[in-house]
Amino acid sequence: MGNGRGLSNADARTLLAQQGYNEIREPPPSRVRAILKRLWGPIPWMLETALALEIALGKTVEPAIIAGWLAFSAILGGVQERRAQSALELLRSRLQVNARVFRDGSWTLLPARELVPGDHIAVGTGDLVPADCVIDDGTVEVDQAALTGESTLVARGQGETIYSGSTVRRGKATGAVTATGAHSYFGRTAELVRTAGSASHLERLLFAVVRYLVSVDAVLAAILAAVALARGEPLLPLIPFFLILVTATVPVTMPAAFTVANAVEARALAKKGVLVTGLSAVQEAATMDILCVDKTGTLTRNRQAIGGIHAFPGESEREVLAWAAAACDESTQSPLDLAILNALRQRAIPPPAREKFVPFDPAAKRSEAYLRSGDDGAAVRVVLGSPTVVGSMATQAPDFTACVEELAATGARVLAVAAGPEHDLRLRGLIALSDTLREDAPALIEKIEGLGIKVSMVTGDTLATAVAIGKQAGLGDNFADAEKDLDTPLRFDGYANCYPEEKFHLVQALQRAGWIVGMTGDGVNDAPALKQAEVGIAVQAATDVAKAAAQVVLLGPGLEGIVSVVSGGRRVFRRMLTWTITKVARTVELAALLTFGYIATGYFLTPLVLIAIIIVLNDVVTITLATDRAWVSSRPERWNIREIATLGGILAVGWLALAFAILGFMLTVLKLPPAQVQTAMFAYLMYSAQATLYIARTPDRLWSLPPGRYVCAATLGNVVLASLLAGGGLLMAAIPAMLLAGMLGSVLLAALLLDQVKIRFLRKTGRAENRRPPP
Repeated sequence: MGNGRGLSNADARTLLAQQGYNEIREPPPSRVRAILKRLWGPIPWMLETALALEIALGKTVEPAIIAGWLAFSAILGGVQERRAQSALELLRSRLQVNARVFRDGSWTLLPARELVPGDHIAVGTGDLVPADCVIDDGTVEVDQAALTGESTLVARGQGETIYSGSTVRRGKATGAVTATGAHSYFGRTAELVRTAGSASHLERLLFAVVRYLVSVDAVLAAILAAVALARGEPLLPLIPFFLILVTATVPVTMPAAFTVANAVEARALAKKGVLVTGLSAVQEAATMDILCVDKTGTLTRNRQAIGGIHAFPGESEREVLAWAAAACDESTQSPLDLAILNALRQRAIPPPAREKFVPFDPAAKRSEAYLRSGDDGAAVRVVLGSPTVVGSMATQAPDFTACVEELAATGARVLAVAAGPEHDLRLRGLIALSDTLREDAPALIEKIEGLGIKVSMVTGDTLATAVAIGKQAGLGDNFADAEKDLDTPLRFDGYANCYPEEKFHLVQALQRAGWIVGMTGDGVNDAPALKQAEVGIAVQAATDVAKAAAQVVLLGPGLEGIVSVVSGGRRVFRRMLTWTITKVARTVELAALLTFGYIATGYFLTPLVLIAIIIVLNDVVTITLATDRAWVSSRPERWNIREIATLGGILAVGWLALAFAILGFMLTVLKLPPAQVQTAMFAYLMYSAQATLYIARTPDRLWSLPPGRYVCAATLGNVVLASLLAGGGLLMAAIPAMLLAGMLGSVLLAALLLDQVKIRFLRKTGRAENRRPPP
């Protein structure tokens, strides 16, 4: 096969020093930098501010607790970041193969990582192409499905390029290496996987919540400082109050609450055949409003089958299939040969007896067989292959070209079969082979679209194939070419000729337009887009690279698991929406009560130690929300911090009105001392916090959806514990049981009123519509 060309070992070493190894390398991430990065953000800033103030005041226990929170968050984030490197590691491993190289005038076997541009290599049937190269001798058929998504073999000959990572299925060739490592087609895909990744919507939500609460705190702190100055009071004694505001405002448990909620739902999904490898995908699935579905291996079975047979005059479909089967052989393991032979068996057609078989030649684009006629024993030659090639060798039927075009328009690969004496071949018919659609695909797409999600198909196959599958799946036939129409992705039902970079850029284009994107796929070609999408979903037969890049892996065939992921994500969304509304309401309530209570009485209505108890007990309820029953929306969810803040503010104002009414009663009628007032306000804040959770957890009446048993136990436990502490005088001054009962009754009546206010607010904003209870 060699033609004398190639590099010397000395030249190769020089180029290797310049170009680097034929592999995808990345410096190991700095663990110190990873930890420091986790200490930078809205929540760390506030905790770090509180830490500095606590140290300045000479405290020891409080700074230690805050420092522990920061360290735990940073370490946990670093661990998750290390897991994200798995996709790139799998891509690297694909390059660890050997290659036949022409060096110093002879062929030798070298590790593929030592290839450099200019090397002369040889590839044959079964080889993994080790680097991008241009063929200078020979022809091959390569399987590029893992790289491009094309479901059929691609013939490549002299002057054409074969890509690193593709597999040679037929033929042999030599060629010159043109690109290695990160510069190869495969390497560029790996680089896309490394750099891909969407912004965290949780981080945006955290920042928005913190910004809102800090704004409220800043206003209240300014009011208190102004009143103190107006009264001629020093500001130094107010520093503990500001620390209380910071400590109570920071949603320390918010990331943990989301993580626990996602993990609980992930375990439930695992029982349904859905493996969640990136917990954030569960919550992102709630807001996903467009799903890009890969065709090959997702909507289709990635298995060639007979899509149609056209028999020319004088022939039957059975006869055409028998002629075609004569030029096929199971030992080649060609997808096309196997499809024709399987169809022959399914129709119970006797296999033809042949004397000679000539395997498919990529250069000649045909396979052949020789038979003996049953009538007179004359020799019969059978040719199966490209319509253009076979048509030029045999007598054509009048409508030959039109029939070929008609079958090709369906997206199928068309083969022509001719038979007859050696020099008098006659076209017998055409066979259309295509990737078969999954039987459940149309119904599942309809179900996904019923959840308010737009489904768009993306494929590396031709436009005709995309249109044909799109029609069969119920997606429509308005498909575009990925190279030309990425600027207007929502105009189309899907994209054809969509390769790794196009899929990646399509996801980015949709994200820039404000869409939350889900992406399904099964091959290396899908990996960059899977990682870039908010919800990357690898299907059952996906490659390891695709599974590592995705956040969700379907363990069963088809797309049924996607419906489960979306429903599960929307349940998580509802639970976390409950937590966020409750957090905003009780934080504003506490901060305002402390501020205006101090202005009215001259002392803090709840001391720091009791606030710490409130925060801890309420955080217990926060964690149990992960197991709560939840309403499921019939359309994609959206985090709207303005609506959340408004509803939280409305609830806080309602509770504040009742709190000051109770405070006035205690000061003017009961004439309680400050210590007992503080105890009463502690109990009141605990009661109202539990009631707020029940109001926030459903868009309908608070009793319309029974709570989960853990939520019920935690809230009732908080009420009982707060009552026992307040009534028994543990860590605080004791107050009468009748006062506690009166406050609890007042909270329950106020909860009914505030629940009605909530319903009216949600109806006005449309949040109460299109919801259904969980099954």
